[in-house]
Amino acid sequence: QGQLVESGGGLVQAGDSLRLSCAASGWIVKYFTMGWFRQTPGKEREFVASISQSGFYTDYADSVKGRFTISRDNAMNTVYLQMDGLSPEDTALYYCAATTEILATSRRDDYNSWGQGTQVTVSS
Repeated sequence: QGQLVESGGGLVQAGDSLRLSCAASGWIVKYFTMGWFRQTPGKEREFVASISQSGFYTDYADSVKGRFTISRDNAMNTVYLQMDGLSPEDTALYYCAATTEILATSRRDDYNSWGQGTQVTVSS
């Protein structure tokens, strides 16, 4: 069975940047719309960004617009989340997810495959 494996998380200071990666094994990423979500203890998993199968359509949560960029490299079977201007409010466990929806989607229930997450911690 295929897996999604996130990497690139870590501890950074406010204003720093990080790039998260989501590598797929046993999957062909180009056939899926991909998304990033995040979760903090005691809160529901929230949408961050999504990119369509074609890569032409993206969607972002209002809280990250202008700071985060989602992209995909189908040849590498990998999806990325470039995070700039990080703030302590961005501290969370970040998850990669896949859906068969054609267009970018923010609905958590549309996604049926998830990675294990990578922790991002931003200090003030």
